[in-house]
Amino acid sequence: MKIRLKLTLLFTALFAALLLIFCLVIYFSNARDREDQYFKRLRQQAITKTNLLLGAKVQPTVLQLIYKNSLNSLPQEEVAVYDTAFHLLYHDAVYIDRVKETRGMIDTIVQQHEIHFYVQDLQAIGFLYPYNGKDYVVTAAAKDIDGLAKLHDLRIALLPGFIVAILLTFLAGYLFSRQALQPVSQMVDKVEEITASHLDLRISEGRGKDEIAELAITFNRMLDRLENSFEAQRQFVSNISHELRTPLATIIGELEIAAKKGRTPAEYEELTRLILQDARRLVKLSNGLLDLAKASYDKAEIAFKEVRLDELLLDTRQAVLKSNPDYGVNIIFEREIEEDDFISVLGNEYLLKVAFTNLIDNGCKFSDDRQSTVAISFHAKNVILRFSDTGIGISPEDIASIFTPFYRGANKKYAEGNGIGLSLTDKIIHLHQGSLSVASRVTEGTTFTVELPHL
Repeated sequence: MKIRLKLTLLFTALFAALLLIFCLVIYFSNARDREDQYFKRLRQQAITKTNLLLGAKVQPTVLQLIYKNSLNSLPQEEVAVYDTAFHLLYHDAVYIDRVKETRGMIDTIVQQHEIHFYVQDLQAIGFLYPYNGKDYVVTAAAKDIDGLAKLHDLRIALLPGFIVAILLTFLAGYLFSRQALQPVSQMVDKVEEITASHLDLRISEGRGKDEIAELAITFNRMLDRLENSFEAQRQFVSNISHELRTPLATIIGELEIAAKKGRTPAEYEELTRLILQDARRLVKLSNGLLDLAKASYDKAEIAFKEVRLDELLLDTRQAVLKSNPDYGVNIIFEREIEEDDFISVLGNEYLLKVAFTNLIDNGCKFSDDRQSTVAISFHAKNVILRFSDTGIGISPEDIASIFTPFYRGANKKYAEGNGIGLSLTDKIIHLHQGSLSVASRVTEGTTFTVELPHL
């Protein structure tokens, strides 16, 4: 069952229940009022006859004749007057007596002073009536033809009205639910257009702040994450196919040359060294591509924990010096650390270490003295890390593109590389809600500034 129909039926059922309660309250309220009013009328008619009988001393036969021909007499009316000893003093129609008073009934009326009851379709009342210091028991019964007819007309009016109201409610509910769920229908139509080749399409979020708008916003955010993931995968595959082609072709070419004819041991040794060098470059490139792909993932897919940056930088320094004994890395604390939170961030230790390694390695390999300096500072919100060197610097033309994957500037002849390091570092820093900037002068050196929000 569709939500539209389900909402319509639920709305109609709720309204029907409320309307039914309302109709029942109206009907039974009118029925109770009619009954009460008729009992009062019966009592008044009985008192009038009793006063004529006892006060005016009208003969019972004359009184019967008067009320038999009276226009104001009640339909099928029966009035009887007894004394408390159950002696009949007057009766409108003894020959048809439908109330059939008994001694027990008379005693009950004397005890309770007034009782209401029904005799088939007649309403009946019995009450104790004092007159001139003596008590009399009066009973009266009649049928409220007009009142019952009006009650019947009320039932006839309420039932069709109830049915018509339910039908109109169902129609209005269907139109309302259709209007309310129209954004959902539009959303479904738009989603059907979104495929792996059209992940750039988005659902209209409208201008509202209701649940439908929240759903559209949430779905669009999911599409953003999917698009980023697909783009990262496409870029990763493209990068692999492009970058791995050259070293693999070089290795294959060198092996083919070696296989054509015999070589001297020295030549084989040199060939092995070249192949090993290309293999290491290939491994370094593969690791860089994998790290670049990982840094392109959604933040929710990467484990974050509390990381002390000073300790991480010391570990990074040790790893860099172990791989490159000729490098020199100096770590300077520009401010005294009063609390650990000032230099602690919420991040992924492995990725941050990759980013810092790239910045330190760049500073060392593009400097004649193979030296790099890391300065640590902080302010109210961020930790500030400055990676400086006194190397060849970066030209203003290259600075605009150094964070583009696989871009290599004019300094590519100075040191080997694959153009992944800085783009990977930029992705990692932004993944940690930080910023990476660069200031450089040709032949004077370069400074990369990293700012990360601390705890």
